[in-house]
Amino acid sequence: MLLKSDTQLNQRSYYEASVQRTAALAPLDSDVRADVVVIGAGFAGLSAAIECAQRGMTVVVLEADRICSGASGRNGGQAIVGYASGQGPFDAQLGPEASRLAWEMSLEAVDLIDERIAQFGIDCDREFGYLYVAETARKARALEADMRAMEDRWGLKSQFVRGAQTRSLIDSPLYQAAAYERRSGHLHPLKYGLGLARAAQSLGVKIHEYSAVTDLQRGDSVVARTAKGSVTASYGVLAGNCTLPEHGPRVAPEIAARIMPVGTYIIGTQPLDAALCQRLIPSNAAVCDNNFVLDYYRFSADRRMLFGGRVSYSARTPADLQQVMGKRLAQVFPQLAGVPIDYVWGGFVDISMNRAPDFGRLGSNLYYLQGFSGHGVAITGLAGRLVAQAIGGQAQRLDVFARLRHRKFPGGTWLRTPSLVLGMAYHQIMDML
Repeated sequence: MLLKSDTQLNQRSYYEASVQRTAALAPLDSDVRADVVVIGAGFAGLSAAIECAQRGMTVVVLEADRICSGASGRNGGQAIVGYASGQGPFDAQLGPEASRLAWEMSLEAVDLIDERIAQFGIDCDREFGYLYVAETARKARALEADMRAMEDRWGLKSQFVRGAQTRSLIDSPLYQAAAYERRSGHLHPLKYGLGLARAAQSLGVKIHEYSAVTDLQRGDSVVARTAKGSVTASYGVLAGNCTLPEHGPRVAPEIAARIMPVGTYIIGTQPLDAALCQRLIPSNAAVCDNNFVLDYYRFSADRRMLFGGRVSYSARTPADLQQVMGKRLAQVFPQLAGVPIDYVWGGFVDISMNRAPDFGRLGSNLYYLQGFSGHGVAITGLAGRLVAQAIGGQAQRLDVFARLRHRKFPGGTWLRTPSLVLGMAYHQIMDML
């Protein structure tokens, strides 16, 4: 979901500029029946639709805007193993066996991307390789410990370097350490999402754009009503960040306070010289630092630097966004100081309090998928598969996530954003130490 304040900003998206959308799909204008109604045509909703259709179910997808007009179509494109929370919540709440299953499912989530690319012929600029980087000595020690733990516990191998060797992996004066692994990687998220939509349609899924759900009736059947029609289904899937402020009160108020909308933004430079790109990031990996308030970036297929960060915890787009992000880019890569910026875009993603995914069910036949917390490129696909399995009677894997306890953000509807801003200020200070 894109909040109204960012609609104009998102018109300068590199992703939108580099695809050719088809004409909008017709809004829902009648009363229909289906086995499953999915609310939201992003990665999670489309994945759920594909998986349900492959199991012989009839599926209708309702999208308030265009397919992948929200976070799925404008994110950093980084497909990462693991979770934004790490394994901490799984270890603490569920124990080592469930934690291992959650880790293995995160690997499956990355593999699922490539399965779907191959099965449905999705051209989305897929690349492998990921760099974790650290700015300070404290962060370098933490990164080394994390990478060693992931290899010792999970078998995820990486190349760790520090000091002067860091620049062999990334030519930036900012970082004191880096770790490179090849299981994670990156892609063009909007190309991937539109490919998922075509895949769903090829399986018989009906998708209606500009069909915001105005009311959701629960019971033996789920009835999703729009301005001009309704879908009555045996099962419902909430997969469009429905619990962010515009939709939560009328769709799923009991889980709305467990996630927070956080703005995140990306700039895209003009195409760069191939030799320069090779010097800056020889592996062409996606990159992310280990700060709490982080930078994330990569090169596009046409050699643009796509540089993300500058989070916002209010509904307002930060002032002077292009200049501020351009300045930060020059701190990371002085070689790119003054490079023209062709694109700037952004919007809101949902985070949970502990940064772990928040999946589950409301009653016996309404499922929800939220709280991807910046790791949604891969985990959304897994989420859709788990819901379809649960609808088909195999809920054990979904229940690994459903058993996680999630706290509400403090302060209620009006005060939770200021409370989070104060918390983020503390973490930003800690990042600098």
